[in-house]
Amino acid sequence: MAQRRAISESLAEKFRGSRTREQRSRILDQAVEMTQYTRRYAAWVLRNLGKKRLVRTSEGEYVRLVIGRHNKRRPCKRPRKYDQAVLEVLLLIWESFDYMCGKRLVAILPNVLKAYDRHEGWSEKEGVREKLCSISAATIDRLLAAERAKRRLKGITHTKPTSALKGRIPIVISSEVSREQPGMFQMDLVGHDGGNPNGQFAFSQNAVEVYSGWVEPRILLNKAQSWVKKAAQSIQELSPVAVKGFHTDNDSAFINEPLQSWCAEAGIQFSRGRPYHSNDTCYVEQKNYNIVRQALGYARYETEEEVELIARLYEKLRLLINFFYPSVKLLKKQRHGAHIRKSYDNPRTPAQRLLDCPEVSAEAKAQLHRQIRLLDPFQLKAEIATIQDRLLALVRKKNLRVLYPGPRNPAIAVVMKHLLPQGHLG
Repeated sequence: MAQRRAISESLAEKFRGSRTREQRSRILDQAVEMTQYTRRYAAWVLRNLGKKRLVRTSEGEYVRLVIGRHNKRRPCKRPRKYDQAVLEVLLLIWESFDYMCGKRLVAILPNVLKAYDRHEGWSEKEGVREKLCSISAATIDRLLAAERAKRRLKGITHTKPTSALKGRIPIVISSEVSREQPGMFQMDLVGHDGGNPNGQFAFSQNAVEVYSGWVEPRILLNKAQSWVKKAAQSIQELSPVAVKGFHTDNDSAFINEPLQSWCAEAGIQFSRGRPYHSNDTCYVEQKNYNIVRQALGYARYETEEEVELIARLYEKLRLLINFFYPSVKLLKKQRHGAHIRKSYDNPRTPAQRLLDCPEVSAEAKAQLHRQIRLLDPFQLKAEIATIQDRLLALVRKKNLRVLYPGPRNPAIAVVMKHLLPQGHLG
C-alpha cells in the first residue's frame, strides 16, 4: 500500500494538469498497470488525492479521512462475543478435564454443562451457556493459547534393552499395527525417578488398546519382572474386551521368560518394536504424557505409601479417561506432493467406540452401560485431586538434597521447579 500511495502521489499532479483526454488516458493506463487498481477506482484516486472527506461509520459516527493517505486505524468498538465471563467458565472446564485440545473439548461441552448443574459452585451467568454451546474448536484453542503454552515438560528414558528371547519375538512396525479389531494393546513403562535415576523408584506401566484408545495404567514398586507380569494379568482381567495381543518396546522388563510364558499359556500374541524406534509404540507413547505425567508430574515416588496412593489414583483415573475423555482417531493419510494430509474421525470416548463396535460382545456392552450410569466425572475429579494433594504433601516432606546427585545434572533445575506440573489435576 505504501508503494501504491507513492505511485498515486507522483501521477496525481500530472493527471490533474493534463489538458487533453488522450494525456489523461495514458496516465491512467500507467496508474492501473503499476497499482493494479481497477480503472474506475484509479481515476477517482487521482482526481481526489489529498482531499478530506467525512465518512460515516457503522456506529453512526463521522470520521475525517484523507484520500490517498495512510489513515490511522480506528479501534473496533464491536463487543466481544466470548467475553471474560465465558473465558472464566471455559478455563474452569479446561482445567477440570486436563487441558485437552479444542476439538476434544468441544465434543463434551454439552454434557459437561449439564453435569455442572448438579454441583455446588456453578452459577449460571447470562448467555454463557448458549455461547459455550455454540463455540468452535478453533475459538477454544485461540482463547486458551496463552495458558496452554505454560505447560510443557519432558522426562528421561529408562528403557534397558535385552538380547534374550529377541529371536523368538516378532517385530511389528507402526504401519503394520492392527487398528481395525479391538483387543490389541501397546504397553510401556514410565519411570518416576524425580531426575535421579539411582536407587529404587516406582514405575507406571501404561497400556493402550489401539482400536478404541482404552487406557489401563498400573503402578509398580519397581520394574521387576514379577510386578510387570502381575500388572499385565490385571490389565487382562479388567479390560472390557478380550486381550488378543501385547506390543512393547525392547525393555528387559517385557522381554523375559515369565511374561512370555504367561502370554503363550493365555493365548496372547506378543510382539515388539524396532530398537530405538519409539514410533513403533506410538499409541502408548503419546499417552505417557497425557495420562501419566499430567497426573503425577516428574516427582520421585519410591515408598510403599506413595505407590498405594498412586494405585488408588489410577483406579479413578482409568474410569475418568475411558468414559469421559474423548479422543480422535486417524482414519487415513494421503500424500499431495511434499505434504501429507491426515483425516480424523469425530471425537469419541473409548467407551463410545467400544459400544459402537459390532465385534464387542453384548455382555461387555451391557457392563459398559451399567458403569456409565453409575459414574460421576466431577466426583472422580474431586477424589483424584484429594489423592494428588496427599502425594504432593509427601513429596514436599522429603529431603530434596538427598534425592538429587549434584548441580551437573541438567534435570535438577526443571524437577525442583516442577515437582508436579502447574495446575495438576483438580
